[in-house]
Amino acid sequence: MALAIFDLDNTLLNGDSDYLWGQFLAQQGLVDAENYERENLRFYDEYKAGTLDIFEFLEFSLRPLSENSVEELNQLYQQFMDACIRPIITDAARAKVDEHRQTGDTLLIITATNTFVTAPIAAELGIENLLATDPEMNNGRYTGKVSGTPCFREGKVERLKSWLKQTGLNLADSYFYSDSHNDLPLLELVTKPIAVDPDETLQQHAQMKGWDIISFR
Repeated sequence: MALAIFDLDNTLLNGDSDYLWGQFLAQQGLVDAENYERENLRFYDEYKAGTLDIFEFLEFSLRPLSENSVEELNQLYQQFMDACIRPIITDAARAKVDEHRQTGDTLLIITATNTFVTAPIAAELGIENLLATDPEMNNGRYTGKVSGTPCFREGKVERLKSWLKQTGLNLADSYFYSDSHNDLPLLELVTKPIAVDPDETLQQHAQMKGWDIISFR
């Protein structure tokens, strides 16, 4: 048995759940549509370019969670899941997850997107282990702030190492599936790094390193 780690956005999903959640909020009239869409796109472009300030982005992306009750957010999320998420979970992604499940591997999603957005997606995929950016809560409401280390770039490595200590698991024969050059710190750490529909930078790096390059689309 090995550890099979999956990035979420643009890997298991044919799209970015964080970006889509922002678009969904704008469509529901819960944020200023024009301003939010402009900033959402700016942050997404910075992420793809490798220049994202994760704390600036989290201040932006977590704010709507603080402006609505958890009950309201959960109701909204059900619509979001049906309209935006289930349609972009590819058959190939589900098949790869099932392949690792059938061989008895431990499944883990690791993602920079916050747990409010990603926990239901992990549940939809039947993956019990999730490392994601944690939104802070106080008295049953989101504060709009981040709790602990954001699960991004080197933060993914930090969070994973802490989780391995807690679980007693290790990276022997481990897999990591990702689309993004932002995940290079973790891709370099596992036994079997796999580039999935990679961005240009990761594509070049994977070719240079002789890593597997596959598609879920």
